[in-house]
Amino acid sequence: MRQSFTALSDHNLEVMLYEIKDFVYNKLIPIEFKILNLPWAEALIELNILRAEVKSKNLWCPQIPAQYGGLGLSNQQHGMVSEILGLSPIGHYVFNCQAPDAGNMEILMDFGTEAQKDTYLQPLLNGDIRSCFSMTEPKNAGSNPLLMDTVAVRDGNEYVINGHKWFTSSAAGSNFAIVMVLTDPENPNPYKRASQIIVPVQTIGLHIIRNIPIMGETGEGYFSHAEIKYENCRVPVTNLLGKEGAGFTIAQTRLGPGRIHHCMRWIGICERAFDMMCRYALSRQTSPGKSLSEKQTVQNWIAECRAEINAARFLVLDAAEKIDTQGQENAKIEISIIKFYVANVLQNVLDKAIQVHGALGVTDDTLLSWWYRHERGARIYDGPDEVHKSRVAREILKSYLP
Repeated sequence: MRQSFTALSDHNLEVMLYEIKDFVYNKLIPIEFKILNLPWAEALIELNILRAEVKSKNLWCPQIPAQYGGLGLSNQQHGMVSEILGLSPIGHYVFNCQAPDAGNMEILMDFGTEAQKDTYLQPLLNGDIRSCFSMTEPKNAGSNPLLMDTVAVRDGNEYVINGHKWFTSSAAGSNFAIVMVLTDPENPNPYKRASQIIVPVQTIGLHIIRNIPIMGETGEGYFSHAEIKYENCRVPVTNLLGKEGAGFTIAQTRLGPGRIHHCMRWIGICERAFDMMCRYALSRQTSPGKSLSEKQTVQNWIAECRAEINAARFLVLDAAEKIDTQGQENAKIEISIIKFYVANVLQNVLDKAIQVHGALGVTDDTLLSWWYRHERGARIYDGPDEVHKSRVAREILKSYLP
């Protein structure tokens, strides 16, 4: 399994957080609008310059253990970093801790063979390639991961993969996909039917059908979500990650830390949207000498959003600390709570910020509409809110049984 993290001292962490925040405000925020409006090939040129600067400052891969070339931060410490990076849509990418690559790095560190690490992990760590994670299927409810039709049948020294996936984020331009497939569909234990297999994107039989439009925006490159068909797609058996039938076990290892990263990124977005809302409320005049900030409704929104963001932060950092000190299994209630709670805070803060901005809020002249399009799915992906609430309730009720 992955090597343990070596947490920084409080002083060193404070210094690092200051340096990252300074970089985000002075290097990323001034250029983010330009990046988001460039074709991906042109944006990548600008992003790679920024990435090289992050490397030169020794801030690269904060979530990765030191023995793999990262900063070796704990989940709680990386959560603090993730909030700062979330202030800008390009923050995580520039620091090489973006989903889905960050999760795939963790999988390869935990379950990859030495050959797989040399071929796929090291280039990911270097930032030389991108990857994607291919699990969700259009014909099956994503809320129940046991429902899956994509199969991998062994034929000699190869697996033959057939199936239909979608919302394979960042597939366009990726080097490889980690694909969740059924290798033993008749196994009486449904959690041992699936495996994860590495499939290079250039493999014959892997067809990227389209990038799926998200509220009217198709996106490209890293900022896209692909629909993919696997048709008699052959890969070597050596591309299997871990053991056959271990797909769900592998997937579970990435969920806890991944949700910490997501939730703290959402809090970063909330902070940026909150700042925009407050500044606009003060500057926007509703009549001569009167600003939006004097309206009690706007004041209520500001107070409520501040309270929600603060509460969300404490919940996530508490969950992260519990993962670090007691393990993911003992933090499963906290992990589910933050997933639905912070996703709702994010939606509420963005909605209130848009409302305060009025007509401007629904245009692309600010980042608010971009975030709303891309982050409304926060209440759906990685398990919809309703599933997490049900899980939390069941776990709580168990403690009341005799």
